Amino acid sequence: MATNPSFLCGRFELMLERPLVMGIVNVTPDSFSDGGEHDAPNAAIAHARRLLAEGADILDLGGESTRPGSRAVEADEELRRLLPVIDALRDCGAPLSVDTCKAEVMRAVLDAGADMINDIRGFAQPQTIEAVAGSNCGLCVMHMQGEPRTMQDAPHYDDLLDEVGGFLGERARRLREAGVNARRIVLDPGFGFGKTQIQNYELLRRLHELDAHGYPLLAGLSRKSMIGAATGRPVQERLAGSLAGALACVARGAAIVRVHDVAATVDALKVWRAVEKGLSA
Repeated sequence: MATNPSFLCGRFELMLERPLVMGIVNVTPDSFSDGGEHDAPNAAIAHARRLLAEGADILDLGGESTRPGSRAVEADEELRRLLPVIDALRDCGAPLSVDTCKAEVMRAVLDAGADMINDIRGFAQPQTIEAVAGSNCGLCVMHMQGEPRTMQDAPHYDDLLDEVGGFLGERARRLREAGVNARRIVLDPGFGFGKTQIQNYELLRRLHELDAHGYPLLAGLSRKSMIGAATGRPVQERLAGSLAGALACVARGAAIVRVHDVAATVDALKVWRAVEKGLSA
């Protein structure tokens, strides 16, 4: 359970008294769910503004697909995709997160006005901690076994929760040693990143048992293959399953959910909160 009352995220301080919704904006031609739909800057900007109107608390911009089997793109190409979108949205009134694992990209997007870095490699790549430590940006430390191209080949754990929690705690400790305020850090267990479907659902079922070391948890399972594994639905028909997964995460302690379908998730969370806390007059 998180002990921090708020999340320091660049220009923003986000209170954690209710679950927050992070809306996904993939500025890529090849993301697993919506690759190519918003890869042009104008389309990505319009989509981001729609998500804000639907109630997104944070926008997460990605310029490189991290789906299973994906290949890396050069930093210059990643920045070519991201920078026009950041420039257009910098004053949108919500934090801008960037999903990247490259120190060069981190520095450039922070200089351009991004408020948060979401790193699937947990700031384990060279120079990434140095790239973010001196700023005031929020940081999402994610767990991944392996790397995107091969992470689903044969993931194995002797103790799933212990290994995921141990990695996250160690990476958070490294950030703290570099001078990062603890309230800038959130942890993501990495659903679908180097985990079988059985492991994904064990992790979700036992999320409240994960040792998050007092940091808030961010969970992202929107439209992922684990939803398809349970429902048999193709990626574009996984809304209901994704909502069920988001609510299961929140019920087990997640402070932030990363989703494609913001409006539906916001409504689902309002009903969940009314059940848990009572309906406000």
